[in-house]
Amino acid sequence: MAGERVRWGVLATGGIAGAFTADLIDLPDAEVVAVASRTEESAKAFAERFGIPRAYGDWETLAADEDVDVVYVATPHSAHRTAAGLCLEAGRNVLCEKAFTLNSREAQELVGLAKERGSFLMEAMWMYCNPLIRQLKALVDEGAIGEVRTVQADFGLSGPFPPTHRLRDPAQGGGALLDLGVYPVSFAHLLLGEPSEVMARAVLSDESVDLQTGMLLSWESGALASLHCSLVGGTSTSASVTGSEGRIDIPSGFFHADRFVLHRDGRDPQEFTASAADGTQASLKHEAIEVMRCLNAGETESPLVPLDGTLAVMRTLDTVRNRVGVTYPGEAAPL
Repeated sequence: MAGERVRWGVLATGGIAGAFTADLIDLPDAEVVAVASRTEESAKAFAERFGIPRAYGDWETLAADEDVDVVYVATPHSAHRTAAGLCLEAGRNVLCEKAFTLNSREAQELVGLAKERGSFLMEAMWMYCNPLIRQLKALVDEGAIGEVRTVQADFGLSGPFPPTHRLRDPAQGGGALLDLGVYPVSFAHLLLGEPSEVMARAVLSDESVDLQTGMLLSWESGALASLHCSLVGGTSTSASVTGSEGRIDIPSGFFHADRFVLHRDGRDPQEFTASAADGTQASLKHEAIEVMRCLNAGETESPLVPLDGTLAVMRTLDTVRNRVGVTYPGEAAPL
């Protein structure tokens, strides 16, 4: 399908589905042709909002729609295995929101399905597709700050979230870690790969999901990452990576960075900023552009968000949950 317009289906109609669809319809090479929800009423309302021609009141019909080139799965992560699995089984390509699944077992099952069908599959880790984050990684890989010694990142919301909220619902994979902590963990993985050791502590809710979690990851190189996520306190959402010869700071909003500062020994600080076309509010478009580039090139996974990397992040999240004692309905413990 090289050079062709890519026809998208959207599975789910929540906030992130709306934000992504709004960016999609601004891309000249994208066409949103169908949307599905658990109810026809919700699907039709979403379709009317964005001018989408077909609305389905079930997921199966969207998965079977042969006019859809790729499905964006935007359900809560507790439903990712089912929703993405339906689409892959039907031969659709899939972009699946993060956290990719509830656990690494489910993630491995989806990756296996995609490879068996020869379909494209990618985690919607928009941070990895952000041009400024790509530039930051290139600088680190080129040795701009020497050997990486430490990574720090946090993501916390002030709440408070009532017990009925999805973020506190075990049946929906609630807790800070899978919803917010996936970003700090993925940031550390981007720069250092999978850690050799994981330590963690958490404060759990009455529903036994994590209200806040602190993590210390270590690598055989001697590098360390100090990471934090929270549903009970708004943090700066800052991040930094320190090396033997300098440091890079993202002052705020690291997961949709529009600015970072490079500090190198003996030199003035150097600021890098996003172009007006990139901007923080436009970041979701970059993952869509990458999906369409891959599809037009006949690639079944993205080099920016490789499946092995997604699986590694899920293994780390599993280990953190084992350390703090969080399991979800239907899971064996330990994972």
